[in-house]
Amino acid sequence: MVTRTRMAARGRTTQRAPLVVAIDTGGTFTDCVWSERGELRTLKVFSTPGDASQAILTGLRTIAENLQTDELLLLHGTTVGTNALLERKGARVALVTTVGFEDAIEIGRQARPKLYDFFFDRTPPLVESALRFGVDERTDAQGKLLCTPAESDLEELRAQVAACGAEAVAVCFLFSFANAHHEQLAAQALAPLGLPLSLSHQILPEFREYERMSTVCMNAYLQPLMARYLGNLRTQTATLAQRSRIFVMQSSGGITALATAVREPVRTVLSGPAGGVIGAAAAARRSGFDRIIAFDMGGTSTDVSLIDRVPAPSNTAEVAGLPVGVPMLDIHTVGAGGGSIARFDAAGALRVGPESAGADPGPICYGQGTEPTVTDANLLLGRLHPTFFLGGNFALDLKRTRSVTQQWLLAQRSNLTPEQFAAGVIRVVNATMEAAIRVVSIERGYDPREYALVAFGGAGPMHACELAAALNIPRVIVPAMPGALSAYGILVSDVVKDFSRTVLLRCQQASPLRRLESEWKKLEAAAIAAFRAEAWPGKPQLVRSADVRYRGQGFELNVPFGKNLLQDFHAEHQRRYGYSHPEREVEVVTVRVRSTLPGASSSGRNDSMTASPASSASPKRSGERHSERPRHPAGAPPWTVFHRTSLVPGKRYRGPGIITEYSATTVASAEELFYLDTAGNLILQTS
Repeated sequence: MVTRTRMAARGRTTQRAPLVVAIDTGGTFTDCVWSERGELRTLKVFSTPGDASQAILTGLRTIAENLQTDELLLLHGTTVGTNALLERKGARVALVTTVGFEDAIEIGRQARPKLYDFFFDRTPPLVESALRFGVDERTDAQGKLLCTPAESDLEELRAQVAACGAEAVAVCFLFSFANAHHEQLAAQALAPLGLPLSLSHQILPEFREYERMSTVCMNAYLQPLMARYLGNLRTQTATLAQRSRIFVMQSSGGITALATAVREPVRTVLSGPAGGVIGAAAAARRSGFDRIIAFDMGGTSTDVSLIDRVPAPSNTAEVAGLPVGVPMLDIHTVGAGGGSIARFDAAGALRVGPESAGADPGPICYGQGTEPTVTDANLLLGRLHPTFFLGGNFALDLKRTRSVTQQWLLAQRSNLTPEQFAAGVIRVVNATMEAAIRVVSIERGYDPREYALVAFGGAGPMHACELAAALNIPRVIVPAMPGALSAYGILVSDVVKDFSRTVLLRCQQASPLRRLESEWKKLEAAAIAAFRAEAWPGKPQLVRSADVRYRGQGFELNVPFGKNLLQDFHAEHQRRYGYSHPEREVEVVTVRVRSTLPGASSSGRNDSMTASPASSASPKRSGERHSERPRHPAGAPPWTVFHRTSLVPGKRYRGPGIITEYSATTVASAEELFYLDTAGNLILQTS
């Protein structure tokens, strides 16, 4: 189903400037956002899991039918890499490493995710043992070449890789971040095979061989798949305009050129969620808030991230059970979404998720599902209006939901009514999401009372006010287009390139800035050269930082560059862990440079967000009362239903109320005031 925008009703117009369209591929819908005459437009099409590019092309063709343009710029947030890792559908990878370290990728670390579970199965590595090859070479930690591989050994290596049927090759030698000469020799020997090569000194020139090896193997695992997908997408979009270009969203919160995404696909594995974080920060900034907690609740999972003025990437993460060392926005994910399935465990306790009904069969209220979900619980409690869903284009089956849930409860030998059961489901799923918010805030030394909760995704605004009240967060912000905020974030993202190198420099009381200056200058020169190679105009903004730790510690804190780098580290350590040791020796482990340029769409930053996604159904009348759902469990009067377009900007409204719109539904309790501000955001005051 394709929803019609108001633009379509006006007829075909001409776009003289390049048409910039941001597209985020989700599990159920593919969201398109673009700018027209200073106003943002959105379009939703059903996703095509078998080939994600088909939904993208459907959306682009629909937009192109109504808006002529000679140049098309596609900014794409993709789940291809994430899905390939989760489903283990990547390439057959050969790993080339220092002899004796072939099994480091499987040995990993001693840390156990479940310490006392004797039956826990570790996530298997991406490279099986038969495809791991050792080379007799060695470089020490200072970069001195101790043993150079013989030419005959490299020729034998080439023959072994050619015979194993590998589709891509990952090369990861010990201490190659200090001296890459041996990896370059291996790359030259393997080049005649014509296979995609991932070299660790290019992908992640940092220490910790296991994490570096895991990252470079993941990159090789995704390379052939992403090359085919993006190549096919580029070919097909070329038919829509005289000139077309594709840019891809990275996990670090910035876009990059298609060629870079093909070469380093590991940087795109959290592409969609990263767009949501950037979109939440941009939307909140329009309303004057720069300290926020982004809360994205979709159909399968919930992503939360704390933003203290600027979205900051983390340099360590885990995806599909495997460590990744490239910069990623710090996003914590839990298996709680609108489609999360509720069940009773063996002890009779109510559980919700992480299993999801997905899009097929979906929740009971969609007409085919048979297991109760969070969406069904919201419908039973009257928090979802059965006829206002998706702007009135899709009716939820309340009668079937109550009947099937009742039968399911009888089969479970439960004496609960459907409404009592639904109230329990909401409490359980809220507890899961509340714990996730605590992880990114309280557990890291941040007070959630000092932040605003930005709720988006199809289900986020329904649960946000209860979570905010539980954590004493004073206000909730629901952006103007909550169901397409990830696509909006991609639209307004900068072009970002991150560079790093491990230096392991010890410092005692004195500033290390002089000795680090040459390293930073090398990284900055590499950043400028990378932008020039991709023909980006302008001079990039360069931001320095360093990973610092006390000598003897196993983990570091990233500290922005400043004249008082060591003092800033002591202060950050005090804030994060509650103590510091200014008298102890400090190590600067890794230096980093983050380089940015304004993105392909600078207009999206200033366009009005007051236009909500249009649908073929006319907005429902403000103030309409529910007549086909139970009263609130606490005995409060029925919800008052508002359509978001009918709210008068600046006028204060009081709950209990339900604010409906095309892509989401917002629930406000009796204690809350809410209003639409001049930026088009819905503000709910919880205290």
